[in-house]
Amino acid sequence: MINMVKLPTSKSELFLRVAKGHFATSHSHINYYIDVTTQKSRLSEAKAVAKELVSAYQHSTIVDTVLCLDGTQVIGTCLANELTKDGFTNMNAHKTIYIVTPEYTSGSQIILRDNLAPMVKGKHVLILAASITTGYTIQAAVEAVNYYGGIVAGLSAIFGRY
Repeated sequence: MINMVKLPTSKSELFLRVAKGHFATSHSHINYYIDVTTQKSRLSEAKAVAKELVSAYQHSTIVDTVLCLDGTQVIGTCLANELTKDGFTNMNAHKTIYIVTPEYTSGSQIILRDNLAPMVKGKHVLILAASITTGYTIQAAVEAVNYYGGIVAGLSAIFGRY
């Protein structure tokens, strides 16, 4: 069993759950595991994360579609809600934002089914991930958005190592 430690953040609604150890993925080895399950699945925390992320796009970025990676659909929905409030630029003809979850091939390539592809084609797409450590997933997402004819409007992650 992993020993998780709960750490406060500067925002009272958000906290970090962290475990020290050695964790390996197919692309990296890390010394700390940050558990974002609660932020991805609890509405109150997903809203708080979305409010933090939206400030980067508030006055300058057009977003028509949020491409949700790593199970971030709840956060993506909250982010779309924040982006469609008064004061945000939105060029989508329906004055709404699509929330799209891709699928993956056995080779980790990101694909969209035929019914989702029109929600990316010609749209300004915000890519949302749980975390960024190596950039491989983000690179695959950018390639997918480009392949399906979308325009990458931005990249956001709950936690990232830049």
